[in-house]
Amino acid sequence: MKLKEKLVKKIGPMREEVRSVIEKHGDKTISEVTVKQAYGGMRGVKCMVWEPSALDPMEGIRFRGYTIPEVREKLPKAPGGEEPLPEGIFYLLLIGEIPTEEDVKEITQEWQKRGELPQYIKDALRALPEDTHPMTQFSLGILCMQRESIFARRYREGLSKTEYWEPVFEDVMNLLAKLPHLAAFIYRKTYKNDEQIPPDPELDWAGNFAHMLGIEDDEFKELLRLYLVLHSDHEGGNVSAHSTHLVGSALSDPYYALSAGMNGLAGPLHGLANQEVIRWILKMKEELGGGVPTKEQISQYVWDTLNKGQVIPGYGHAVLRKTDPRYIAQREFALKHLPDDEIFKIVSLLYEVVPGILMEHGKAKNPWPNVDAHSGCLLLHYGLKEYDFYTVLFGVSRALGVLAALIWSRALGLPIERPKSVTTEWIKQQFEGS
Repeated sequence: MKLKEKLVKKIGPMREEVRSVIEKHGDKTISEVTVKQAYGGMRGVKCMVWEPSALDPMEGIRFRGYTIPEVREKLPKAPGGEEPLPEGIFYLLLIGEIPTEEDVKEITQEWQKRGELPQYIKDALRALPEDTHPMTQFSLGILCMQRESIFARRYREGLSKTEYWEPVFEDVMNLLAKLPHLAAFIYRKTYKNDEQIPPDPELDWAGNFAHMLGIEDDEFKELLRLYLVLHSDHEGGNVSAHSTHLVGSALSDPYYALSAGMNGLAGPLHGLANQEVIRWILKMKEELGGGVPTKEQISQYVWDTLNKGQVIPGYGHAVLRKTDPRYIAQREFALKHLPDDEIFKIVSLLYEVVPGILMEHGKAKNPWPNVDAHSGCLLLHYGLKEYDFYTVLFGVSRALGVLAALIWSRALGLPIERPKSVTTEWIKQQFEGS
């Protein structure tokens, strides 16, 4: 496989570069930790290496140095399409270069060959209670497939540390091939009477995903391509990325690691936020009498929400200090394809109203919308109204970045992650002399 051959050519020089950096700069300090940071979730502490992407507070995410507008322009697209193919973002995150159409086609074909979902996974998921949350099913499905792990088998047989990356690569390719099949199976089982739709071998990864979900609209296929690219990576400190990295650092195979990452993504302060946004918007719409509320009505509703001690879902971000470029990309898609959609109009009004209110309120460090503030209205427009499923879509996308990083972690021989913890009493002794 050409992708694997190109990765081999990258690994040797990158190992030498890392070794050189450690030799020259290994004792230099890149971060200082305050007591506030230690208690506050280690926010902003520079303490891990993550190659695929980097997040700038003012500029937003860069994928291997490329901004979102550049990625949308430069990555290969489906025939007749305008949005980048997710196969291309995976290539970029892994290899660090913009792929050719041939590069992307090879990945599409490889994932088509590896995509079949084992029957025992279907049986296991069908045995669950009907009201099991889709993210629980998704994480469980990934974990159940662990019996397929090539890395786990090769490690038991005896494997040199410098070779760890190769079976991890194979596990990652198998996982990514199967994730849309797993997600679509969960969706059809949970919401569509278990009426499954077989894959279409002529379609790309995202297009086939849309097909298996049961939404054949070409615009939705384009939206899904964009969605899966935008959510693919967000540097290493977020919960899903860090969890995958942490569990993988113990040499747990990619199935264990990704399942852990998806459990983190399922939290309402992380990936579950996208369903909370649309739930809040629909509730507001209903309580204000239906239709598109006025700016004055929305302003009052926002203030009422804040005065109850609640947050405005989809606004604010742990790192960003401006409007999320992923939000802007989705807004551009909506302005082109669904400018008259009622929920989109409400999302647009919120964009006009909420930042000013949050600045006046004074408690939000970042009053601007993030990616979650917009994605739900787009999915809803094309008939994907079951918003408990939205985080599964996020999970399929985020796997692209965290698994690309996992391959590099094993290729570079990164060790088990083991930070030092301290107690409150230790802190008091250090700074109070008690």
